[in-house]
Amino acid sequence: MPEMTHSAPLSLPFMKMHGLGNDFVVMDARTQAFEMSESLAKALADRRCGVGFDQLAVISDGAEDAHLTFYNSDGSTSAACGNATRCIARFLMDGSGAKTLTLTTDRGALHAVDQGDGITSVNMGHPQLDWADVPLASAMDTLELPIDGAPTATGMGNPHCTFFVDDVAAIDLAVRGSELEHHPLYPDRTNVQFAQIVGPDHIRMRVWERGVGITLASGSSSCATAVAAARRGLTGRSVRIDLDGGTLHVDWREDGVWMTGATMHVFSGKLTQSFMDSLS
Repeated sequence: MPEMTHSAPLSLPFMKMHGLGNDFVVMDARTQAFEMSESLAKALADRRCGVGFDQLAVISDGAEDAHLTFYNSDGSTSAACGNATRCIARFLMDGSGAKTLTLTTDRGALHAVDQGDGITSVNMGHPQLDWADVPLASAMDTLELPIDGAPTATGMGNPHCTFFVDDVAAIDLAVRGSELEHHPLYPDRTNVQFAQIVGPDHIRMRVWERGVGITLASGSSSCATAVAAARRGLTGRSVRIDLDGGTLHVDWREDGVWMTGATMHVFSGKLTQSFMDSLS
């Protein structure tokens, strides 16, 4: 019999990854061109009717090894996403055999290093410590903001607000995080962290992510918390940070804030044409 042929529906590949439970959809525009939009990002973020993610990352060609663009689950964009950067760096290094690479983002060029045994380090760049760079709404000392609890403001390509508390388990993160994300001192909204100092090189931290909500982990939040703790003399510049989803190691060096931890590529799939058509 002659072979039967038919036109297969168009599909759009994606990967599902996570860093300590901070989960991502990653799409590679280098292999199949497509146009990401706020509506598509929000539809993909739906954990019942889409794929589900904390952030979405698009890989495209760039001046270095690749360029990354990040979207939050509400469809808004972010200049930085530390755990997604580590996940993608791991994926690209596994594919090429390279031990180092450089990824460009709206935050700038970020360098990644394979530490062996599936562990990846990324230099998230220098922290932004001036009020205008975070950014805040007006000039003030970023070390202790005029907010109840005297949090510290830090920019890591996205804004952060870090509270140091005696017991992170006692914080109603859903209520406090939602309120503080939209605080008037932060014109672009903010990520919110509650951190408990366990020792001079050990922090327990929980996070509310801007445009997402409660997440099990956050790379840029971990970097911001480590910087804030060191600035306030609560820890040294190299710390272990225990999050709800696992542990990251953050080292604030002369060349930037390095973040190290495990990643996971969970599965790869394809978006169907029926799903894409349902958005039009």
